[in-house]
Amino acid sequence: MTATPSLPFADPQGPQTSAHGVITVTELTSQIGTVLESNFTEVWVEGEIANSRLWKTGHLYFTLRDEHAQLKAVMFRSAVRYLRFTPEDGLRVIARGRVSVYEPKGEYQIVCEHLQPQGIGALQIAFEQVKRKLKDDGLFDPERKRPLPLLPRQIGVVTSLDGAALRDILQVLTRRHRTAHVVIYPTRVQGEGAATQIAEGIARLSQAEGIDVIIVGRGGGSLEDLWAFNEEPVARAVAAATVPVISAVGHETDVTLSDFVADVRAATPSAAAELAVAGRTDLVNHVDQLTGRLRATVFDTLRRSRTSVLELDRRPGVTGWPARLTSHGRHTAELTHAISITLREALASRLSHVHAMRIRLDTREPGRRVEATRTRLVAAGERLGAVLAHRRQKLRDHVSHLTGRLEALSPLGVLARGYAVCWDDEQTRILRDSATVSVGDNVAIRLARGRLSARVTGKK
Repeated sequence: MTATPSLPFADPQGPQTSAHGVITVTELTSQIGTVLESNFTEVWVEGEIANSRLWKTGHLYFTLRDEHAQLKAVMFRSAVRYLRFTPEDGLRVIARGRVSVYEPKGEYQIVCEHLQPQGIGALQIAFEQVKRKLKDDGLFDPERKRPLPLLPRQIGVVTSLDGAALRDILQVLTRRHRTAHVVIYPTRVQGEGAATQIAEGIARLSQAEGIDVIIVGRGGGSLEDLWAFNEEPVARAVAAATVPVISAVGHETDVTLSDFVADVRAATPSAAAELAVAGRTDLVNHVDQLTGRLRATVFDTLRRSRTSVLELDRRPGVTGWPARLTSHGRHTAELTHAISITLREALASRLSHVHAMRIRLDTREPGRRVEATRTRLVAAGERLGAVLAHRRQKLRDHVSHLTGRLEALSPLGVLARGYAVCWDDEQTRILRDSATVSVGDNVAIRLARGRLSARVTGKK
Protein backbone atom coordinates (compact mmCIF):
# COMPACT_ATOMS: atom_id res chain seq x y z
CA MET A 1 0.00 0.00 0.00
CA THR A 2 1.23 3.44 -0.93
CA ALA A 3 1.24 5.99 1.87
CA THR A 4 -0.54 9.25 1.23
CA PRO A 5 1.62 12.26 2.06
CA SER A 6 0.29 14.46 4.84
CA LEU A 7 -1.01 17.87 3.89
CA PRO A 8 -0.61 21.04 5.93
CA PHE A 9 -4.30 21.75 5.70
CA ALA A 10 -7.42 19.81 6.77
CA ASP A 11 -8.67 16.88 4.70
CA PRO A 12 -12.44 17.23 4.35
CA GLN A 13 -12.81 13.41 4.61
CA GLY A 14 -10.40 12.89 7.47
CA PRO A 15 -9.42 14.26 10.79
CA GLN A 16 -8.19 17.85 11.14
CA THR A 17 -4.42 18.34 10.87
CA SER A 18 -2.22 21.15 12.09
CA ALA A 19 -1.73 24.16 9.81
CA HIS A 20 1.83 24.65 10.97
CA GLY A 21 4.13 25.77 8.09
CA VAL A 22 1.43 27.41 5.95
CA ILE A 23 2.42 30.86 4.56
CA THR A 24 0.40 33.49 2.79
CA VAL A 25 0.62 34.36 -0.91
CA THR A 26 2.21 37.66 0.02
CA GLU A 27 4.90 35.96 2.08
CA LEU A 28 5.68 33.45 -0.65
CA THR A 29 5.85 36.16 -3.29
CA SER A 30 8.09 38.25 -1.06
CA GLN A 31 10.46 35.33 -0.50
CA ILE A 32 10.58 34.59 -4.23
CA GLY A 33 11.28 38.28 -4.89
CA THR A 34 14.09 38.25 -2.32
CA VAL A 35 15.72 35.25 -4.00
CA LEU A 36 15.42 36.65 -7.53
CA GLU A 37 16.45 40.21 -6.72
CA SER A 38 19.46 39.10 -4.66
CA ASN A 39 20.74 36.67 -7.31
CA PHE A 40 20.05 38.74 -10.45
CA THR A 41 21.28 42.20 -9.51
CA GLU A 42 22.78 42.73 -12.97
CA VAL A 43 21.92 40.74 -16.08
CA TRP A 44 22.42 41.23 -19.84
CA VAL A 45 19.50 40.03 -21.92
CA GLU A 46 19.22 39.83 -25.70
CA GLY A 47 15.84 39.85 -27.38
CA GLU A 48 13.35 41.50 -29.70
CA ILE A 49 11.23 44.46 -28.56
CA ALA A 50 7.45 44.01 -28.62
CA ASN A 51 4.48 45.97 -27.24
CA SER A 52 6.61 49.08 -26.71
CA ARG A 53 4.71 51.93 -24.96
CA LEU A 54 6.09 55.28 -23.77
CA TRP A 55 3.79 56.65 -21.05
CA LYS A 56 3.10 60.29 -20.29
CA THR A 57 5.20 59.88 -17.16
CA GLY A 58 8.24 59.26 -19.33
CA HIS A 59 8.53 55.57 -18.37
CA LEU A 60 8.98 53.01 -21.16
CA TYR A 61 7.24 49.64 -20.92
CA PHE A 62 7.91 46.81 -23.39
CA THR A 63 8.42 43.07 -23.77
CA LEU A 64 11.65 41.25 -24.62
CA ARG A 65 11.05 38.01 -26.50
CA ASP A 66 12.75 35.29 -28.48
CA GLU A 67 11.50 32.16 -30.22
CA HIS A 68 10.48 30.38 -27.00
CA ALA A 69 9.86 32.90 -24.21
CA GLN A 70 9.12 36.50 -23.35
CA LEU A 71 10.03 38.81 -20.49
CA LYS A 72 8.34 41.99 -19.35
CA ALA A 73 10.63 45.00 -19.08
CA VAL A 74 10.46 48.57 -17.84
CA MET A 75 12.82 51.51 -18.27
CA PHE A 76 12.21 54.47 -16.00
CA ARG A 77 12.32 58.06 -17.15
CA SER A 78 15.74 58.70 -15.60
CA ALA A 79 17.25 56.11 -17.96
CA VAL A 80 15.01 56.83 -20.98
CA ARG A 81 16.28 60.41 -21.21
CA TYR A 82 19.78 59.12 -22.11
CA LEU A 83 18.62 56.95 -25.03
CA ARG A 84 19.97 58.07 -28.38
CA PHE A 85 17.23 56.23 -30.32
CA THR A 86 13.52 55.45 -30.02
CA PRO A 87 12.82 51.77 -29.16
CA GLU A 88 10.47 50.26 -31.76
CA ASP A 89 8.67 46.93 -32.05
CA GLY A 90 10.74 44.36 -33.94
CA LEU A 91 14.11 45.93 -33.04
CA ARG A 92 16.63 43.46 -31.58
CA VAL A 93 18.43 44.92 -28.58
CA ILE A 94 20.69 44.05 -25.68
CA ALA A 95 19.35 45.19 -22.31
CA ARG A 96 21.27 45.58 -19.06
CA GLY A 97 19.37 45.69 -15.80
CA ARG A 98 18.19 43.89 -12.71
CA VAL A 99 15.40 41.40 -12.06
CA SER A 100 12.52 42.74 -9.98
CA VAL A 101 9.30 41.13 -8.72
CA TYR A 102 6.01 43.04 -8.89
CA GLU A 103 4.30 41.51 -5.87
CA PRO A 104 0.70 42.77 -6.47
CA LYS A 105 0.51 40.68 -9.68
CA GLY A 106 3.06 38.01 -8.81
CA GLU A 107 5.09 38.87 -11.95
CA TYR A 108 8.76 39.33 -12.44
CA GLN A 109 10.35 41.78 -14.86
CA ILE A 110 13.66 43.30 -15.79
CA VAL A 111 14.28 46.92 -14.84
CA CYS A 112 16.48 48.18 -17.70
CA GLU A 113 19.21 50.68 -16.96
CA HIS A 114 20.83 50.55 -20.43
CA LEU A 115 19.56 49.62 -23.89
CA GLN A 116 21.55 49.28 -27.08
CA PRO A 117 20.65 47.99 -30.55
CA GLN A 118 22.20 44.75 -31.71
CA GLY A 119 24.42 44.93 -34.77
CA ILE A 120 24.03 48.68 -35.51
CA GLY A 121 24.87 51.74 -33.47
CA ALA A 122 22.26 53.67 -31.53
CA LEU A 123 23.27 56.94 -33.19
CA GLN A 124 22.84 55.49 -36.66
CA ILE A 125 19.37 54.20 -35.79
CA ALA A 126 18.41 57.57 -34.32
CA PHE A 127 19.75 59.29 -37.46
CA GLU A 128 17.58 57.16 -39.73
CA GLN A 129 14.52 57.57 -37.49
CA VAL A 130 14.71 61.39 -37.43
CA LYS A 131 15.63 61.50 -41.15
CA ARG A 132 12.55 59.46 -42.04
CA LYS A 133 10.32 61.69 -39.92
CA LEU A 134 11.66 64.94 -41.43
CA LYS A 135 11.39 63.56 -44.97
CA ASP A 136 7.77 62.56 -44.38
CA ASP A 137 7.08 66.13 -43.20
CA GLY A 138 8.44 67.52 -46.49
CA LEU A 139 11.49 69.29 -45.07
CA PHE A 140 13.79 67.78 -47.73
CA ASP A 141 11.66 68.84 -50.72
CA PRO A 142 13.66 70.78 -53.34
CA GLU A 143 10.66 73.10 -53.92
CA ARG A 144 11.10 74.73 -50.51
CA LYS A 145 14.80 75.56 -51.06
CA ARG A 146 15.48 79.30 -51.47
CA PRO A 147 18.21 80.93 -53.59
CA LEU A 148 21.00 82.85 -51.87
CA PRO A 149 20.92 86.68 -52.05
CA LEU A 150 22.98 88.30 -54.81
CA LEU A 151 24.83 90.74 -52.56
CA PRO A 152 24.17 90.21 -48.80
CA ARG A 153 24.66 93.22 -46.55
CA GLN A 154 24.47 91.33 -43.22
CA ILE A 155 25.52 87.72 -42.75
CA GLY A 156 24.51 85.80 -39.61
CA VAL A 157 26.81 83.07 -38.25
CA VAL A 158 25.76 80.44 -35.68
CA THR A 159 28.80 78.60 -34.33
CA SER A 160 31.29 78.42 -31.47
CA LEU A 161 33.58 81.37 -30.70
CA ASP A 162 36.46 79.00 -29.94
CA GLY A 163 36.31 76.87 -33.08
CA ALA A 164 38.39 77.14 -36.24
CA ALA A 165 35.16 77.35 -38.27
CA LEU A 166 34.52 80.96 -37.22
CA ARG A 167 38.07 82.04 -38.08
CA ASP A 168 37.82 80.42 -41.51
CA ILE A 169 34.49 82.13 -42.24
CA LEU A 170 35.74 85.58 -41.18
CA GLN A 171 38.94 85.24 -43.24
CA VAL A 172 37.01 84.39 -46.41
CA LEU A 173 34.43 87.15 -45.88
CA THR A 174 37.13 89.74 -45.24
CA ARG A 175 38.97 88.74 -48.42
CA ARG A 176 35.95 88.51 -50.72
CA HIS A 177 33.43 90.99 -49.32
CA ARG A 178 34.89 93.55 -46.89
CA THR A 179 31.72 95.64 -46.89
CA ALA A 180 29.55 92.85 -45.49
CA HIS A 181 28.51 93.14 -41.83
CA VAL A 182 28.83 89.88 -39.85
CA VAL A 183 26.51 89.13 -36.88
CA ILE A 184 27.75 86.24 -34.70
CA TYR A 185 25.51 84.19 -32.37
CA PRO A 186 27.90 82.12 -30.19
CA THR A 187 26.69 78.65 -29.21
CA ARG A 188 27.94 75.28 -28.08
CA VAL A 189 28.35 72.91 -31.02
CA GLN A 190 28.51 69.59 -29.15
CA GLY A 191 27.52 68.07 -25.83
CA GLU A 192 24.51 68.49 -23.58
CA GLY A 193 22.25 71.40 -24.54
CA ALA A 194 24.12 72.22 -27.79
CA ALA A 195 21.12 71.47 -30.03
CA THR A 196 18.88 73.81 -28.03
CA GLN A 197 21.39 76.67 -28.27
CA ILE A 198 21.92 76.17 -32.01
CA ALA A 199 18.16 76.13 -32.70
CA GLU A 200 17.71 79.28 -30.60
CA GLY A 201 20.55 81.04 -32.45
CA ILE A 202 19.02 80.27 -35.85
CA ALA A 203 15.62 81.54 -34.71
CA ARG A 204 17.06 84.75 -33.19
CA LEU A 205 19.12 85.64 -36.26
CA SER A 206 16.22 84.79 -38.57
CA GLN A 207 14.07 87.34 -36.73
CA ALA A 208 16.80 90.00 -36.54
CA GLU A 209 16.38 93.00 -38.83
CA GLY A 210 18.68 93.21 -41.83
CA ILE A 211 20.02 89.63 -41.84
CA ASP A 212 20.12 88.39 -45.46
CA VAL A 213 21.61 84.90 -45.02
CA ILE A 214 22.63 82.60 -42.13
CA ILE A 215 25.64 80.26 -41.93
CA VAL A 216 25.37 77.49 -39.33
CA GLY A 217 28.01 74.86 -38.69
CA ARG A 218 31.28 73.76 -37.12
CA GLY A 219 34.51 71.95 -37.93
CA GLY A 220 34.97 68.22 -38.37
CA GLY A 221 34.58 65.47 -35.79
CA SER A 222 33.08 62.07 -35.11
CA LEU A 223 29.39 61.23 -35.56
CA GLU A 224 28.87 61.80 -31.85
CA ASP A 225 30.68 65.18 -31.98
CA LEU A 226 28.43 66.34 -34.85
CA TRP A 227 25.27 64.88 -33.30
CA ALA A 228 23.76 68.24 -32.27
CA PHE A 229 23.21 69.02 -35.98
CA ASN A 230 21.28 65.73 -36.37
CA GLU A 231 18.74 66.51 -33.67
CA GLU A 232 15.20 67.39 -34.66
CA PRO A 233 15.02 70.87 -33.02
CA VAL A 234 17.98 72.10 -35.11
CA ALA A 235 16.55 70.71 -38.35
CA ARG A 236 13.16 72.30 -37.74
CA ALA A 237 14.77 75.64 -36.79
CA VAL A 238 16.63 75.62 -40.14
CA ALA A 239 13.39 74.86 -41.97
CA ALA A 240 11.51 77.61 -40.12
CA ALA A 241 14.11 80.32 -40.82
CA THR A 242 12.77 83.30 -42.78
CA VAL A 243 16.06 83.81 -44.66
CA PRO A 244 18.20 81.32 -46.60
CA VAL A 245 20.40 79.05 -44.46
CA ILE A 246 23.76 77.56 -45.45
CA SER A 247 24.71 74.40 -43.52
CA ALA A 248 28.46 73.82 -43.14
CA VAL A 249 29.02 70.98 -40.68
CA GLY A 250 32.27 69.05 -40.53
CA HIS A 251 34.32 68.08 -43.55
CA GLU A 252 33.24 67.28 -47.09
CA THR A 253 32.49 63.64 -46.24
CA ASP A 254 30.35 64.49 -43.18
CA VAL A 255 26.59 64.63 -43.75
CA THR A 256 24.07 65.79 -41.14
CA LEU A 257 20.31 66.28 -41.13
CA SER A 258 20.77 70.05 -41.10
CA ASP A 259 22.49 69.63 -44.50
CA PHE A 260 19.36 67.99 -45.92
CA VAL A 261 17.03 70.70 -44.56
CA ALA A 262 19.20 73.76 -45.33
CA ASP A 263 18.70 75.79 -48.49
CA VAL A 264 22.33 75.19 -49.46
CA ARG A 265 24.84 72.64 -48.15
CA ALA A 266 28.52 73.61 -48.03
CA ALA A 267 31.34 71.11 -47.75
CA THR A 268 33.25 73.20 -45.17
CA PRO A 269 32.76 76.48 -43.25
CA SER A 270 35.19 78.18 -45.66
CA ALA A 271 33.11 76.95 -48.61
CA ALA A 272 29.99 78.34 -46.91
CA ALA A 273 31.57 81.80 -46.76
CA GLU A 274 32.53 81.50 -50.42
CA LEU A 275 28.92 80.67 -51.33
CA ALA A 276 27.49 83.47 -49.16
CA VAL A 277 29.43 86.20 -51.00
CA ALA A 278 29.48 84.62 -54.43
CA GLY A 279 26.95 87.25 -55.55
CA ARG A 280 29.48 90.07 -55.25
CA THR A 281 32.04 88.19 -57.30
CA ASP A 282 29.47 87.35 -59.94
CA LEU A 283 28.37 90.98 -60.09
CA VAL A 284 31.91 92.27 -60.59
CA ASN A 285 32.56 89.66 -63.28
CA HIS A 286 29.30 90.60 -65.01
CA VAL A 287 30.24 94.28 -65.00
CA ASP A 288 33.65 93.43 -66.45
CA GLN A 289 31.99 91.38 -69.18
CA LEU A 290 29.62 94.23 -70.08
CA THR A 291 32.53 96.68 -70.18
CA GLY A 292 34.42 94.43 -72.58
CA ARG A 293 31.37 93.96 -74.78
CA LEU A 294 30.75 97.73 -74.89
CA ARG A 295 34.34 98.47 -75.82
CA ALA A 296 34.26 95.84 -78.57
CA THR A 297 30.97 97.24 -79.95
CA VAL A 298 32.33 100.81 -80.14
CA PHE A 299 35.51 99.77 -81.95
CA ASP A 300 33.54 97.57 -84.34
CA THR A 301 31.18 100.44 -85.18
CA LEU A 302 34.11 102.76 -85.89
CA ARG A 303 35.80 100.15 -88.03
CA ARG A 304 32.69 99.55 -90.10
CA SER A 305 32.13 103.31 -90.56
CA ARG A 306 35.69 103.78 -91.84
CA THR A 307 35.28 100.80 -94.14
CA SER A 308 32.09 102.23 -95.62
CA VAL A 309 33.77 105.56 -96.32
CA LEU A 310 36.71 103.90 -98.05
CA GLU A 311 34.41 101.75 -100.17
CA LEU A 312 32.40 104.80 -101.19
CA ASP A 313 35.58 106.56 -102.22
CA ARG A 314 36.53 103.68 -104.52
CA ARG A 315 33.19 103.44 -106.38
CA PRO A 316 33.22 104.17 -110.21
CA GLY A 317 31.82 107.56 -111.15
CA VAL A 318 32.53 109.16 -107.90
CA THR A 319 35.83 110.51 -109.14
CA GLY A 320 33.93 112.58 -111.78
CA TRP A 321 32.35 114.57 -109.10
CA PRO A 322 35.23 115.94 -107.08
CA ALA A 323 33.27 118.76 -105.53
CA ARG A 324 30.45 116.56 -104.36
CA LEU A 325 32.92 113.90 -103.25
CA THR A 326 34.79 116.45 -101.23
CA SER A 327 31.56 117.70 -99.72
CA HIS A 328 30.36 114.20 -98.94
CA GLY A 329 33.77 113.20 -97.63
CA ARG A 330 33.82 116.20 -95.34
CA HIS A 331 30.30 115.43 -94.17
CA THR A 332 31.17 111.78 -93.63
CA ALA A 333 34.27 112.70 -91.70
CA GLU A 334 32.25 115.04 -89.51
CA LEU A 335 29.66 112.31 -88.89
CA THR A 336 32.37 109.78 -88.18
CA HIS A 337 34.04 112.16 -85.77
CA ALA A 338 30.71 112.92 -84.07
CA ILE A 339 29.92 109.21 -83.76
CA SER A 340 33.38 108.54 -82.38
CA ILE A 341 33.05 111.33 -79.79
CA THR A 342 29.57 110.15 -78.78
CA LEU A 343 30.63 106.54 -78.38
CA ARG A 344 33.79 107.51 -76.49
CA GLU A 345 31.75 109.69 -74.14
CA ALA A 346 29.24 106.85 -73.58
CA LEU A 347 32.09 104.41 -72.93
CA ALA A 348 33.76 106.84 -70.52
CA SER A 349 30.47 107.33 -68.67
CA ARG A 350 29.95 103.59 -68.32
CA LEU A 351 33.53 103.05 -67.17
CA SER A 352 33.18 105.88 -64.64
CA HIS A 353 29.98 104.31 -63.31
CA VAL A 354 31.65 100.92 -62.98
CA HIS A 355 34.63 102.53 -61.20
CA ALA A 356 32.27 104.32 -58.79
CA MET A 357 30.49 101.04 -58.04
CA ARG A 358 33.80 99.34 -57.26
CA ILE A 359 34.78 102.20 -54.94
CA ARG A 360 31.43 101.97 -53.11
CA LEU A 361 31.88 98.21 -52.69
CA ASP A 362 35.38 98.56 -51.27
CA THR A 363 35.00 101.65 -49.03
CA ARG A 364 32.99 100.11 -46.21
CA GLU A 365 35.41 98.39 -43.86
CA PRO A 366 33.80 96.15 -41.19
CA GLY A 367 37.07 95.32 -39.44
CA ARG A 368 36.51 97.75 -36.56
CA ARG A 369 32.89 96.64 -36.16
CA VAL A 370 33.96 93.01 -36.06
CA GLU A 371 36.68 93.76 -33.49
CA ALA A 372 34.26 95.76 -31.29
CA THR A 373 31.71 92.97 -31.48
CA ARG A 374 34.36 90.41 -30.61
CA THR A 375 35.44 92.50 -27.57
CA ARG A 376 31.84 92.71 -26.34
CA LEU A 377 31.38 88.98 -26.79
CA VAL A 378 34.57 88.21 -24.85
CA ALA A 379 33.48 90.48 -22.00
CA ALA A 380 30.04 88.88 -21.97
CA GLY A 381 31.69 85.46 -21.90
CA GLU A 382 33.80 86.44 -18.90
CA ARG A 383 30.76 87.75 -17.04
CA LEU A 384 28.86 84.60 -17.86
CA GLY A 385 31.78 82.48 -16.62
CA ALA A 386 31.82 84.35 -13.31
CA VAL A 387 28.07 83.89 -12.85
CA LEU A 388 28.33 80.19 -13.66
CA ALA A 389 31.23 79.76 -11.20
CA HIS A 390 29.19 81.44 -8.46
CA ARG A 391 26.20 79.23 -9.20
CA ARG A 392 28.36 76.10 -9.19
CA GLN A 393 29.82 77.03 -5.79
CA LYS A 394 26.34 77.58 -4.35
CA LEU A 395 25.24 74.22 -5.73
CA ARG A 396 28.33 72.54 -4.23
CA ASP A 397 27.57 74.08 -0.81
CA HIS A 398 23.95 72.98 -1.03
CA VAL A 399 24.90 69.44 -2.02
CA SER A 400 27.44 69.30 0.81
CA HIS A 401 24.75 70.43 3.27
CA LEU A 402 22.30 67.82 2.02
CA THR A 403 25.01 65.14 2.13
CA GLY A 404 25.69 65.95 5.77
CA ARG A 405 21.99 65.71 6.62
CA LEU A 406 21.72 62.44 4.72
CA GLU A 407 24.67 60.95 6.55
CA ALA A 408 23.17 62.03 9.88
CA LEU A 409 19.87 60.29 9.05
CA SER A 410 21.40 57.20 7.45
CA PRO A 411 20.96 53.84 9.26
CA LEU A 412 24.64 53.21 8.64
CA GLY A 413 25.37 56.32 10.62
CA VAL A 414 23.36 54.94 13.53
CA LEU A 415 25.35 51.71 13.37
CA ALA A 416 28.59 53.66 13.32
CA ARG A 417 27.64 55.23 16.67
CA GLY A 418 27.70 51.79 18.31
CA TYR A 419 24.22 50.45 17.66
CA ALA A 420 23.49 47.08 16.04
CA VAL A 421 20.66 45.33 14.19
CA CYS A 422 19.63 41.82 15.29
CA TRP A 423 18.07 39.34 12.84
CA ASP A 424 16.73 35.81 13.23
CA ASP A 425 19.01 33.00 12.16
CA GLU A 426 17.60 32.93 8.61
CA GLN A 427 17.87 36.73 8.33
CA THR A 428 14.28 37.06 7.18
CA ARG A 429 13.08 39.42 9.91
CA ILE A 430 14.47 41.93 12.35
CA LEU A 431 14.16 41.12 16.05
CA ARG A 432 12.47 43.85 18.05
CA ASP A 433 11.11 41.83 21.02
CA SER A 434 12.96 39.25 23.10
CA ALA A 435 9.75 37.27 23.27
CA THR A 436 10.13 36.32 19.62
CA VAL A 437 13.21 34.15 20.32
CA SER A 438 13.94 31.32 22.73
CA VAL A 439 17.02 30.34 24.70
CA GLY A 440 19.30 28.38 22.42
CA ASP A 441 18.13 30.09 19.20
CA ASN A 442 20.76 31.37 16.83
CA VAL A 443 20.65 35.03 15.82
CA ALA A 444 22.60 37.26 13.40
CA ILE A 445 23.89 40.65 14.45
CA ARG A 446 24.74 43.44 11.93
CA LEU A 447 27.33 45.95 13.06
CA ALA A 448 28.67 49.04 11.36
CA ARG A 449 31.49 46.85 10.09
CA GLY A 450 30.77 43.16 9.61
CA ARG A 451 28.27 40.66 10.98
CA LEU A 452 28.20 38.36 14.00
CA SER A 453 26.51 35.02 14.66
CA ALA A 454 25.32 34.48 18.25
CA ARG A 455 23.22 32.11 20.36
CA VAL A 456 20.66 33.20 22.93
CA THR A 457 21.76 32.03 26.40
CA GLY A 458 19.29 34.02 28.39
CA LYS A 459 16.48 36.58 28.21
CA LYS A 460 15.39 39.52 30.37
